[in-house]
Amino acid sequence: MVSRQIDQRIAQGARQDPDRVYTPFDFLDLGTPHSVGMTLLRLVRSGNLRHLGRGLYDVPRTHPLLGELLPTAEAIAQALARRDGAVIQPTEAMAANLLGLSEQVPVKAVFLTDGPPRSVTVGSLTVQLKQRPRRQVGSAAPTSSLVFAALRSLGKANASIARVAHLRETLSPKDRKRLLKDLPLAPAWMHPLLRCIAGIDP
Repeated sequence: MVSRQIDQRIAQGARQDPDRVYTPFDFLDLGTPHSVGMTLLRLVRSGNLRHLGRGLYDVPRTHPLLGELLPTAEAIAQALARRDGAVIQPTEAMAANLLGLSEQVPVKAVFLTDGPPRSVTVGSLTVQLKQRPRRQVGSAAPTSSLVFAALRSLGKANASIARVAHLRETLSPKDRKRLLKDLPLAPAWMHPLLRCIAGIDP
């Protein structure tokens, strides 16, 4: 029963988010730590799951030209955050790159967290979590926090309506609505930009 339920959850997750990374914590509502661990081991041995590192797994994916694909830094960081019950937020430079506001790729994938600090290496990718007080990580929704961090990276002098307008199409209607709700959490200079992103013309 436990094994079948885990199989079903992973299959559903692969359809909804192929890049998703798992930890045993994601399945502890389905069985004991021992039964979950044995099921994950079986899936790894059968090739249906890939062991990325201590306590980290994903569904293996390949590209005809690139070969075996690694998960993204965000997927790894999110898995660690779920396991630790923590909040994470990309650094400002990384947020700007993720949202297409900067072409500069950070050398390291660094996230701020209110959970324990840690560094995880998967293949050639290193993900670092730096501990910060909860108030510095932020209380806004994840996407709102990402946008706030990206705008801070640009700075008041370099952020403009024209530069952020494409995010209106990038964000989902749900995220745009939440962005308006989180508006009071952002500095006043960001408000016109955030309203633009949310779809409200200045």
